[in-house]
Amino acid sequence: MLLATSVFALLRPTLPYAQETELRGEVSESAILADQQRKTRQMSMAGSQDRATGATAQGDAPAPTYQPASPGAVPDDGTGTASATGSIFDPPAAADDPFADNPAPVPPRRSASARQRAADEDKAQDGAADSKKTKKTTVDATTTATTDDTDTAETDQDTNRRALTIDSADRLQLDPGAERTEAIEGQDKKVEDDPFAATGLRFGSFVIRPTLEQGLTATSNADSSNGGKSALLSETALRFNAVSDWAENSATIDGYGIFRNTVSGQKINEARGRIEGALNVDLDNELRAIAKLGYEIAPESASSPDAIAGVNSQPIRQTLDGSLAVEKDAGKMRFALTGAVSHDIYGDAKLSDGTVVSQKDRDSTLYTTTLRTGYEISPAITPFTEVEVGRRLYDQRVDSSGYERSSTRLGARAGVELDMGEKLAGEFSAGWLREAIDDDRLQAISGATVNADLKWSPERGTIIGLTGQTTIEDSTTAGESGDILYSGRLTGERLIRANLTGNAALGADWRDYIGSDGHDLTLSAEAGLTWWLNRYAGLTTRVRTEKLTSNLEGRDYTANSIFLGVKVQR
Repeated sequence: MLLATSVFALLRPTLPYAQETELRGEVSESAILADQQRKTRQMSMAGSQDRATGATAQGDAPAPTYQPASPGAVPDDGTGTASATGSIFDPPAAADDPFADNPAPVPPRRSASARQRAADEDKAQDGAADSKKTKKTTVDATTTATTDDTDTAETDQDTNRRALTIDSADRLQLDPGAERTEAIEGQDKKVEDDPFAATGLRFGSFVIRPTLEQGLTATSNADSSNGGKSALLSETALRFNAVSDWAENSATIDGYGIFRNTVSGQKINEARGRIEGALNVDLDNELRAIAKLGYEIAPESASSPDAIAGVNSQPIRQTLDGSLAVEKDAGKMRFALTGAVSHDIYGDAKLSDGTVVSQKDRDSTLYTTTLRTGYEISPAITPFTEVEVGRRLYDQRVDSSGYERSSTRLGARAGVELDMGEKLAGEFSAGWLREAIDDDRLQAISGATVNADLKWSPERGTIIGLTGQTTIEDSTTAGESGDILYSGRLTGERLIRANLTGNAALGADWRDYIGSDGHDLTLSAEAGLTWWLNRYAGLTTRVRTEKLTSNLEGRDYTANSIFLGVKVQR
């Protein structure tokens, strides 16, 4: 019987104190020290109780009830004594079964019965004492009990917090410097804005991006004239852009060349192109100098007012132009002074019968000086005014018709410059321009002017452009001064997919003849697609229509064309 009783007592499942306080791992030194202090306070409290009751009830009072050092080791029945009704042969409770599916954790218990009995006995013994002393004793006892409870709660909480367990280790916040770093080969790469953009070729301190386009054009009007015929043309276009990588100053070079030759149909053999360079230099005292130089060569258009009828090819026009601008910022004021020179040279015209007609009397040089003053309302908006004076000089003072074609130019404009980053940038202006011819028999060319150069991006991958220009076209036709040409163009470019780009354009030209009621209206529309096979090559196509309507005889025409080719870039 004794052996059986011992076996059952050993096998009875109980929750150890370490499990109640969740000390399932290594206990820190601070936790051990806190536990020792708590035991010391309990022993001192029990000693004070014995001293208070020993003098009056020595030998008559019952033996003090045994209080375990670990609170909660023996269930409390409300009187501070352990329940004696239980038996070692009773079956274990579900909450005490460590093999239960969801064991209910037993919270740590702190017995307050000893402190309560000590307070009651002190109150009975000192009932006749001074009320002030009683009040003081009660306050001290309450304060002591509160302090003990608080200290015990803080000690238990500190012990649980500092105990390192499997669950608490998962809840610990890692040191930011100890986080695991991703492998080098697995790091994310920077996403390119345009993965099919030209990479460019480095030449010295410049990066050059050339583009070659080759294809066939089928058109209903080969030379865009009143009597033009259909043709199949071979068209080659070469474009390039060069940008410097200097630290402070900058330089750019842009150029293009277009060659058209007839495969079948109306005979066309022409070449046109332009090259232009710009240099931007920062000087001292908020000064900037911008220099530009350009050269252009192209045959005169068959729809030009000065076009010669009955020729095998129109005369070649060469233009050499350059400008030098100095800009100065003084607080919010903006100043710019620009001087420009443009020289036109015309080649001889060859008639169908072999006759050569000289065009030397059309050669001229235009000198202009422009002063701009602006005020920066905000970094995005700068209104400005502009004054222009100039002089046009012909190489031959008197042309073949006996007119002195040299003239004096005077103009004024007002506008606003916008700089909103990638969203909207450019400028717009309107004003008046007049060019008075030296010969009194010819009327001065004058009229309102509108100029614009704006870029708008409503969303990433879409660019809307608006350009406008007012040009005075001189003439050497007898009795005519010339005309004013207003040109406007609305363009749109959309990145449909990473390798598919679409573009479209609408254009309108209005030509007003001076000295007569003649005028021309030209409308055009164009749409195209470019499908990139890779970063260096792609397929491109575009369709275009153009129509000129005039109240002058023999100038109307319509031209429709379609192009299909290959574009190569680097």
